Amino acid sequence: MGSINFPAEEERMLKHWDETDAFQRQLELSKDDPPYVFYDGPPFATGTPHYGHLLASTIKDIIPRYWSMNGRYVERRFGWDTHGVPIEQIVDKELQEELGVRGRAAVEKVGIKEYNRRCREKVLTYAGEWRKVIGRLGRWIDFDRDYKTMDPSFMETCWWVFAQLHKKGLVYHGARVLPYSTALNTPLSKSEATEEYKDVQDPAVTVSFPVLPPNEQPEAVRQKVEEVLKAVGGDLNFVAWTTTPWTLPSNIALCAHPDYEYIVVHDIDSDKRYVMVEAGLKVLYKDPKKAKYKVLTKVKGKDLAGWRYKPIFNYFYDTFKDVGFRVLLDNYVKNDEGVGIVHQAPAFGEDDYNIGWREGTIDYDRPPPNPLNAGGEFTSEVPDFEGQHVKAADKNIIKWLEGQGRLVRKSQITHRYPYCPRSKTPLIQRAVPSWFIKVESIVPEMLDNLKQTHWVPQQVGMGRFHNWIAAAKDWNVSRNRYWGTPLPLWVSEDMKEVICVSSVAELKQLSGYEGEIKDLHPDSVDQITIPSQPGKGTLHRVPEVFDCWFESGSMPYASSHYPFSYPGYDPSDPDSGLSRTEGPGKALFAKYPGDFIAEGLDQTRGWFYTLSVLGTHLFNTFPYQNCVVNGIVLAEDGKKMSKSLRNFPDPMVVIEKYGSDALRLYLIDSPVVRGEPLRFSELGVKQIVSGVLLPLWNSYNFFAQQAALLKKNTGSDFVFDPEMQKSNENVMDRWILAATQSLLQYVNQEMEGYRLYTVVPRLLKVVDDTTNWYIRFNRNRLKGQTTSAKPTTNGVQTNGTSPETDGDSEEAIDTLHALNTLYEVLYTLVRALAPFIPFLSDNIFQRLAPHLPASITDGKDIRSVHFLRFPTVRQELFDPTVERRVSRMQKVIELGRLARERRTLSLKTPLKTLVVLHQSQEFLDDVKTLERYITEELNLRDLVLTSDESRYGIEHSVHADVKNLGQKFKKDAAKIKTALPKLSAAEIHGFLENGAITVQGHELSKEDLRVQRGLKQSPETANLEVVVDGDVMVLLDAFAYPALAQEGLAREVLNRVQRLRKRAGLVPTDDVRLVYAVLAPAASEEGEEGAANAEVARLDRERLVEEMFAQQEATIAKAASGKVLKVGEGDEGEAVEEEEAEVRDVRLLLRLLRV
Repeated sequence: MGSINFPAEEERMLKHWDETDAFQRQLELSKDDPPYVFYDGPPFATGTPHYGHLLASTIKDIIPRYWSMNGRYVERRFGWDTHGVPIEQIVDKELQEELGVRGRAAVEKVGIKEYNRRCREKVLTYAGEWRKVIGRLGRWIDFDRDYKTMDPSFMETCWWVFAQLHKKGLVYHGARVLPYSTALNTPLSKSEATEEYKDVQDPAVTVSFPVLPPNEQPEAVRQKVEEVLKAVGGDLNFVAWTTTPWTLPSNIALCAHPDYEYIVVHDIDSDKRYVMVEAGLKVLYKDPKKAKYKVLTKVKGKDLAGWRYKPIFNYFYDTFKDVGFRVLLDNYVKNDEGVGIVHQAPAFGEDDYNIGWREGTIDYDRPPPNPLNAGGEFTSEVPDFEGQHVKAADKNIIKWLEGQGRLVRKSQITHRYPYCPRSKTPLIQRAVPSWFIKVESIVPEMLDNLKQTHWVPQQVGMGRFHNWIAAAKDWNVSRNRYWGTPLPLWVSEDMKEVICVSSVAELKQLSGYEGEIKDLHPDSVDQITIPSQPGKGTLHRVPEVFDCWFESGSMPYASSHYPFSYPGYDPSDPDSGLSRTEGPGKALFAKYPGDFIAEGLDQTRGWFYTLSVLGTHLFNTFPYQNCVVNGIVLAEDGKKMSKSLRNFPDPMVVIEKYGSDALRLYLIDSPVVRGEPLRFSELGVKQIVSGVLLPLWNSYNFFAQQAALLKKNTGSDFVFDPEMQKSNENVMDRWILAATQSLLQYVNQEMEGYRLYTVVPRLLKVVDDTTNWYIRFNRNRLKGQTTSAKPTTNGVQTNGTSPETDGDSEEAIDTLHALNTLYEVLYTLVRALAPFIPFLSDNIFQRLAPHLPASITDGKDIRSVHFLRFPTVRQELFDPTVERRVSRMQKVIELGRLARERRTLSLKTPLKTLVVLHQSQEFLDDVKTLERYITEELNLRDLVLTSDESRYGIEHSVHADVKNLGQKFKKDAAKIKTALPKLSAAEIHGFLENGAITVQGHELSKEDLRVQRGLKQSPETANLEVVVDGDVMVLLDAFAYPALAQEGLAREVLNRVQRLRKRAGLVPTDDVRLVYAVLAPAASEEGEEGAANAEVARLDRERLVEEMFAQQEATIAKAASGKVLKVGEGDEGEAVEEEEAEVRDVRLLLRLLRV
């Protein structure tokens, strides 16, 4: 098989996997192995998978595949996050179109039962598309045994988890100022509220608050007020600056900083006197330098405490007249924006709320003014603006302030403002009655648990996640929504009696309900009531549902219906499931904590966090041991991928063009696996095809061709013999086999550390070593055409013959060694690559499998590479010496190629000499053992290996590390730098040997200086091309000597003639004559013109060959006696052997005649 269509072949493999039920078969084969537990974070099914999902899915496929091949049983179940806002938004949009209402109004109109029915109907809209895309990606995961957060079993476990926390006193009811979405009618968690910000324009107003006369002030401050009023000679006003005018109707206090110095400014134009910090003048006036004002006096912030002022609005005056409308003090007040005085509306600011509670302005019996309905519209408590949404009311409130003479200045401000990530509408801060789980009290335990987990990249876990935990606040776990798991709390009307239900059975027992409870959504359980235990009436369920993050955080337990479906569960024991060693816990802790989880960087504030909180509360452990965090996949322009902007290619189109293996490898071999962003590029996927997959396929294809040639020549199929390597002394064979063992050892080490970003480059290097080094350098051996001496592992050059061994027999064995080596490398590679590129690795394996011996296949299911174990390291094939030697050979060849490229000399142009300079004799000796490979690959006549730099006029120059010198030597750094060019050659050599040198009285080390080597320019060195890499320096004589081409061609022909002599069984004393013919190029153009061109090319080559035979007669005479003749020029005689061969782009017929 030649060319390959990777996507089509992948479709063929998918069909094969379906026919063999490969995933289930793999699970069956490993069912008795120790478990490896992988938790799959549930995605929403409200849209199709994007590249972020495909990246996460690839990671979640590679690691379970790897561990499955390493003798572990890895159950993989898909999960769905089915509750929450995304579903409700779809239904709300539908109801808006049908009924003209949405949100709470829509629920009230159609009823909660109908609303939730519609939600359930929409939940898995795209489940089929997910199954298709994830399956096409090659991910093996069980969709048939998936879990859904809306399953009654899952929801019941959520109840159980919450009940355990409630029993421990970790749940409380309170009000807290939280980010609030007026579009969704619900508060959000703080982490959700930080997901999306936009630059917006908002009104910025400065408002006056007249200070009451002394007789209306509290006695404690009356004297100070009189003193200041006397000093300023008139009325006085506090001023406050705000970007939320809609909060002013709820103002009940002002706040100043106790340590700031406040000034009283007399504004000449208005004849008003204002209290503010001096920095606030830039807010009060557009240009303070041109403004007409006078500073009358100054007063300390602490002296303003308790001063009373006239409210702007009187809506809440009666409630707060005795405790509010006064100045409070707190250090949160800043003077870098605003005027140094902050207006307080405790229901709409977290700091305002905390200060108001501390100062007694608000309490349980006197909650803060909160005159908004669920949709953010003013209620009848604020009649002047009733029914207006807060953002829309801003302009009317400003107009009202202007009319009342309370508006001092108005302007606009552009700032970053938080938006609801679901509804894309502005958030507000709002005090909301909510249910909380205590988190702040367990922060130390969580930080201890974090130390027990392994994170990749480590800095995400020990940096970003650590910091998030350290600053954790109590978790607002309730949501004022409808489609979700209901909080299992039944309460009395006065909230004094609270019962937390842990199971369906307990609910039935407490309520006396005798019907069947098949569903746990609000519409199914809200009508069930529980009699008050003290006899105070009836308890009803609270209206809230769980934050959907609570559900996903419960996934390790709820996905398997813990503890209810576990052996040993005792419904009569309220603590059943809490022990690690008895009851359900015994089975749970056999596979808990889980081994591995993976998601995107954003989940440090989401799923990773809620898993950790609940795990710590329940069992004082994180429910996972290893966490892999990927970065964000962006569009190629660096922006967020957007369907509306169409700034990224459709994932399925990319897969259909290049295949899933290419996409997987592109994503994994990128910065995104190190937690960094990736700018997705379709070209990058294409390059994986041409740079990795195609070379790997071509390597197999080349093997297949040579195995077919072997069968044609010998009549026998090639069968892999792993024991054959014991007698293999070929250095390239030993090298590629040793490199493969090093690869396996490295992959196992890094995969145990979950460092995919280090594994993939190493895998790709061995693919490159196989295709571009091993096969390239052993092509003739693999074809059975050994023509020249090659090094063995002891460095001895051998041409393959010995007195004891028949030449053809040894060549046949050498070919088998090469084929056996290539087979073992490919067989090892496809197993090592199987977790990463499951399609191509299985495709190639199934083609390699017929060559496996019975000793390997007996009792094994070899229908898929994924049924096999990961390859084990063969210790006997390790050879660090050979690996070192070949690595150094590769370095020299790469530098030689680079030197040729710089002089635009192709490898077809023979060159005379390459000089390799290195101070290590071991390096030079290593390169010497592989000299023939270097000279052949670089088309050189001579390779010179030396450490004598002076012989070639090598010059050294010393350069300073400016940053290092500056930090260490300060002012003296400049003197040192100036002295460096004056150092002698002897001094520089001494520095290179000792690593230290004294300059200007300061001792310098290798960190301070860099030594550069170069060639002294002269007419004698004009043809030398210099390349330096670290300690290695090469000098290439780039002059094209005409005679070299003939010498090279003569050597090749001589090798061919010697091979023909071997094949004919001739001994050195047998004389033969050589007859030749130059044939037309194999790939000739068709038609008369093509034939004419081919003949011209043939005649040109014939002239070159004639010249070569004439000038290299002495060389050819070593193998053939007498004059060399062309076919037809007196070639009478017995032909003993002949062959057609391509020698340096010349097609030759070579024939031996017996003399």
